[in-house]
Amino acid sequence: MTDLPAFLDSTRPDVPDLAVPRGITPFYLPRQPVRGRLVRLGPLANTLLTRHDHAVPVRTLMGEALALAAALASALKFTGSFSVQARSDGPVSLLIADCTDAGALRGYARVDKTAELPPDATAGQLLGKGYLAFTVDQGLDREPQQGIVSLEGDSLADMAEHYFDLSEQFPCKVYLAAAETPAGWRAAALVVERIAGSGGLPTDASAEAQEESWRTAVILADTVTPEELLDDSLPPERLLYRLFHGEGVAVDRPRPLRFGCRCSRAKLGGILEGFPQDDLDHMAVEGDIIMTCEFCNYDFHFSRESVTGKPGAAS
Repeated sequence: MTDLPAFLDSTRPDVPDLAVPRGITPFYLPRQPVRGRLVRLGPLANTLLTRHDHAVPVRTLMGEALALAAALASALKFTGSFSVQARSDGPVSLLIADCTDAGALRGYARVDKTAELPPDATAGQLLGKGYLAFTVDQGLDREPQQGIVSLEGDSLADMAEHYFDLSEQFPCKVYLAAAETPAGWRAAALVVERIAGSGGLPTDASAEAQEESWRTAVILADTVTPEELLDDSLPPERLLYRLFHGEGVAVDRPRPLRFGCRCSRAKLGGILEGFPQDDLDHMAVEGDIIMTCEFCNYDFHFSRESVTGKPGAAS
């Protein structure tokens, strides 16, 4: 700890400085009205998913959520953060995966520690009934944009597709995978979207021809396996060529992903400064107040004397 007031101490926690340079690979089919993103977290998945001591099904769900957040965020033009959030009555009552426009990823799952989870529990079993929200937050001066849908389906991919089915957007197919491999935890996503117009088809292509092109792309994407999505030795370009070579797949410039918890002593210290003195006294244990970042699972220690609290409150 330093001698600075808590709200001025910008010290970052001792968390990994890890980036995956080719985390997101955008692609499109030049002769079809189709585009997509292949997301692979690589070793970043292991770093993110092992910050908490969750059961395997929960880590699997969290890995899929992180890959989904990265895939959907990379399709948007925004400055700020995009989050996938599920609130439910299941053993995992809260699930959050958050990705910034720069590719900084973080995630959190609130789990009922008393619940007995089958080793092969699905997303539907873990979440139960509730809602799924997609949110774009561009800062204090902009209203967040949010879409909400009920949790429908047994997998997180099903739940995401349910949102797109109801959102009056163009069709979208989502493929998610997360598992522990010999190299550690890995997570990946393949998202395929139909785009407006005829795409690479002739400008006078009929609606039927456009729909047939989309169906073909989905049939090809359906052949992807979790093992292929998670295989570090299979380059993204090669996997996409394997899936779509008959359609002349083209790859855009890859984008990085990185460990992206945004906590700091200053941020948490600022929160503490808003509490009355009496509350701060009750929080202190042996002279210290401990605040834990739920995303990176790091404990911040503040000496009681370093936190001023609300002015005018009794000490």
